[in-house]
Amino acid sequence: MSVSEQELKEFREEVSAWLKENNPGDPGFLLPESFMEVGTDEQFEYLRDWQSKVYHAGYLGMAWPAEYGGGGKPQVFQDIVTQEMARQRVPFMTNTIGLNWAGPLILSRGTEDEKKKYIKGILSAEDIWCQGFSEPDHGSDLGNAQTRAVRDGDDYIISGSKIWTSLGTYARYMILLARTSTDGPNKYAGLSFFLSPMKVEGVDPVPIKKLTSEYGFCQTYFNDARIPGNCIMGKEGEGWQIAMETLMYERGATGGQAGGLAAMDLNINDVLELAKRSTRNGKPALEDPLIRDRMVQFLIEAKGNALMIPRTRITALNSERPMAVAMSGKLRGTELKRRFCQFALSLQAANGGRFVGPQAIDGGKWQRSYFNSFSATIGGGTSQVQHNIVGERVLGLPKS
Repeated sequence: MSVSEQELKEFREEVSAWLKENNPGDPGFLLPESFMEVGTDEQFEYLRDWQSKVYHAGYLGMAWPAEYGGGGKPQVFQDIVTQEMARQRVPFMTNTIGLNWAGPLILSRGTEDEKKKYIKGILSAEDIWCQGFSEPDHGSDLGNAQTRAVRDGDDYIISGSKIWTSLGTYARYMILLARTSTDGPNKYAGLSFFLSPMKVEGVDPVPIKKLTSEYGFCQTYFNDARIPGNCIMGKEGEGWQIAMETLMYERGATGGQAGGLAAMDLNINDVLELAKRSTRNGKPALEDPLIRDRMVQFLIEAKGNALMIPRTRITALNSERPMAVAMSGKLRGTELKRRFCQFALSLQAANGGRFVGPQAIDGGKWQRSYFNSFSATIGGGTSQVQHNIVGERVLGLPKS
């Protein structure tokens, strides 16, 4: 389906006007930066209502198939919506795991019944999803997951625990990696993948208090929880393959996400504005050549990262190492965010240590953002793991 430049221009104007009119604005309480910090009922309801409103206006899941609740339109329309959301800095879509990981996975390899059952609820935020991959003793070593799923008649009985399950207390479903067998040629062979219900007896998500005093994470305990046998995706033993596909969505290395913002992150332009307001030795901080140099480096890096997405569409630039840009995106983006938040604290001098109180600059948002930035460098594979992946799969270096 071809779309004219005029159609896209008119659509952008339509979206921009709708967002200006419907932006819910300041709710009067602290909003989380991402789904990993949603910890109160008022935060959750505010963000879920916003996602529902965006979806019912036709601006979410626009490229997903219409027969499952999507818009059935070319991807470019959803890209425009997401761009305008970022420009106007509206709230993010709280069902991040459903929209960006579970949904694309179900559309890619789910059965017809699974697509009809899950996709619309993901888009409308009626059905919130969480992720059950990491365990207290097995995070980066995901292949050693020990949570068990034992077949019992028409059901599976789940026992064990998962950790860092963001939105666990609000989720209706979990993408769950569990061990159905201890036999096989390697540790990966006994893993299976489930679209597991959360609101069943024996599933107990317990919030974890973070350094910022937020409660976005949970440890989820499975105490012989019984789930229907048809919750398994694919066949027993195919869990590792499905989990790896899920991680490609999580890392942004594979497309198919529903769209919308996944976070309300501070960005490099915010750091520039902070630098303009900051001082060094009684003078504007930007008059310091070292600070100017750091800012220029950050701006170049941020612009380079932004250009990586269109670069992936240029065959000549990707022919030698076709996955180089896609597989390095998560590493580049999360580490840049962590470093420029750290730099922002250094601009505040002694006030950089003030997280709360009247002397906390901008209400302490920079400190909060810096603390929370580490979550993104760990989730979906730590930065160290990402370096290994790029080295082995992109550069062809020997396995470390």
